[in-house]
Amino acid sequence: MHRILSFLLFLLLPVSFHAQEIEAKVSINHAQVGNTTRTDVFEALQEKVTNFLNEHIWTGMKFKEKERINCNFGITVNTYSDTDNSFNCSLLLTVSRPVFNSTYTTTTYSIKDADFNFAFQPTDQLEFAGADHLDNNLVAMLAYYAYMIIGYDMDSFSPLGGSDYFHIAEDIVTNAESLGYTGWKAFDNTKNRFALLNDYMDGSMEMYRQLVYKYHREGLDQMADNTEAGRNAILEALELLNQSHEAKLMSQLPQLFTEYKREEILNIFSGKGSSQERQNVYDIMNRIDPSQASKLEALLK
Repeated sequence: MHRILSFLLFLLLPVSFHAQEIEAKVSINHAQVGNTTRTDVFEALQEKVTNFLNEHIWTGMKFKEKERINCNFGITVNTYSDTDNSFNCSLLLTVSRPVFNSTYTTTTYSIKDADFNFAFQPTDQLEFAGADHLDNNLVAMLAYYAYMIIGYDMDSFSPLGGSDYFHIAEDIVTNAESLGYTGWKAFDNTKNRFALLNDYMDGSMEMYRQLVYKYHREGLDQMADNTEAGRNAILEALELLNQSHEAKLMSQLPQLFTEYKREEILNIFSGKGSSQERQNVYDIMNRIDPSQASKLEALLK
């Protein structure tokens, strides 16, 4: 609730305070690289990425320490060359937030980026001077994901609340294309950074953003006080998920949502609510991703 009030104050008042917004844990898995004497470069990468994400001021909002957005950056190094300091990596990003009046935390956003590639050496200084001043792909990607993290978090607390931060991420995508790395270009990949953000901000997919709010704020956040009302709101959110899938069949967003929310949704509906509600949930999720059918059968028991 405090985050919502902070957001409203940010809109109404001149900004006279700053606080870090992100609490990121960064892990570097370089087991695939094999024997290398340059373990220092991986240690430096982990330290500098962690400091960059956690110490940079991304917005003008005031966050208390306990309100910072928790996220995990799992970076797997596929190849590394000490000749040109190039890294070919994949990123698994998971973002979570607490559920009101409970000890439970929920995943708000999770994505695997298979094109997390960059050049880095231990002496590099990671600095972000704005979307119009990009000359480092690692900085560009980290800044992009920082604003995606904040945008998703804000959308979960107020309807379309993250728009300002998604627009900054859009600017990063536009300007980072000139860096010459994969992941930024239109139509290269339906799951790349351009495609997912473009879908999220597409007017025809606005119901997807609305479902993020309804699912979290009107659904999960209400379950401690009124389980049935919270579950009904989540069912309404899943109807919005179905509508967004039908609005843009090629979009990967609805499928990604069912992947990182599947176990949570199963826990919410399995053996609970009416048989018709459970059937509706099964039908929606199976329609979006038929590969989950066997795992969804628990809803029908």
